[in-house]
Amino acid sequence: MDQYSRWSIVVAFATGVFVSVAFQAIYAHGDKEQRQRKSSTQSASSRNVEVRSLESSSIKEGIEGCIGNTPLVRIKSLSEETGCEILAKAEFLNGAGNSPKDRAASSIISMAEEQGLLRPNSGDVIYEGTVGSTGISLAAIARARGYNAHICMPSDQSTEKSSLLLHLGATVDRVPPASIIDPNHFVNRARTLAAAHTTSPTQPGRGFFADQFETAANWRAHFEGTGPEILAQAGGQLDAFVAGAGTGGTISGVARCLKGRLGRGGVRIVLADPQGSGLWNKIKYGVMFDVKEREGTRRRHQVDSIVEGIGLNRMTENFEAGRTLIDDAVRVTDEQAMAMAQWLVEKDGIFAGSSSAVNCVAATKVALELGPGHRIVTLLCDPGTRHLSKFWAKAGTVGNKTDTKLVDVLHTDGS
Repeated sequence: MDQYSRWSIVVAFATGVFVSVAFQAIYAHGDKEQRQRKSSTQSASSRNVEVRSLESSSIKEGIEGCIGNTPLVRIKSLSEETGCEILAKAEFLNGAGNSPKDRAASSIISMAEEQGLLRPNSGDVIYEGTVGSTGISLAAIARARGYNAHICMPSDQSTEKSSLLLHLGATVDRVPPASIIDPNHFVNRARTLAAAHTTSPTQPGRGFFADQFETAANWRAHFEGTGPEILAQAGGQLDAFVAGAGTGGTISGVARCLKGRLGRGGVRIVLADPQGSGLWNKIKYGVMFDVKEREGTRRRHQVDSIVEGIGLNRMTENFEAGRTLIDDAVRVTDEQAMAMAQWLVEKDGIFAGSSSAVNCVAATKVALELGPGHRIVTLLCDPGTRHLSKFWAKAGTVGNKTDTKLVDVLHTDGS
């Protein structure tokens, strides 16, 4: 074999090796791209599944799905001033009626449906006597479930509440304040109208009286919902729970839950009571009495106070359900409530209603009594926008105040 032939063989061999390596590189590159595309597709698919899963878990079923699981918020100013941790359950973030009454209203309607007392889209009407918040919750949830609502309320309540009820499609009766023994008392009127509807030969459906003051569906909503949520959010660590009582359902339900889980000595339950209410005396001395009643100066159906939504001068089944579990009571004057409402705006940007202000005054007093290092939980019940024409009209604007002292808030009454 001559030299030329040998070189030809070498060149051919080298060319074969080069082509083979090139093909392998091209194939490997293509295979890599294919694997990358496949991996990318799988990752995208995995991400899509994850996104869909997250979306699915965050979608609520109607407005009722927005009730409950409200956040527990640290009120910074009060915590720093007292050396305690003062936490507030932000119940104004319930999504139907923006108050803790959403829980009770939903529970009342559910129980009535289970008992066959209400049937959706049948013409049934829910009747209730309320100072406002329960009526708002009932009106919203009733619409969501296929009912109408007929709300009876005292004529001395803020106009924001009746206006909101009308916009929610409820029928509103504003009646003069009267004693509970008067047939024209707002609760008695609602009961009478419900019965008349049921027996009427011309009205479609039936009338259902919600009876928020007496039905066990009220306190059970807080025993099964609000109480367990507080325990979970606080990690089981709290020294006191402070709340007012309008029907008594919230404080009774939460008390039964907390005392049942933490033991009777494991947490203090404290009633926050506005001036003119007889509940403070009932807890302190076992007698339902207030000096305002003796003086004959009572302006309202419940208590002689600018505060709306809490305070009673009679016992209810809901309050009785937890009365023996309440360890103490704190009385709050109108002046203290208004000063606290302004404080919360000035220091924390919290625009709250009158009952929330009462709760925060009482929680602060409990914190100062217990001393630094304790944890107190209370409620922010509803927004201040429902109290503009009455409570906030008297409390006034905050303006540019930045130097209010807590001692001045607590001693506004001159004590």
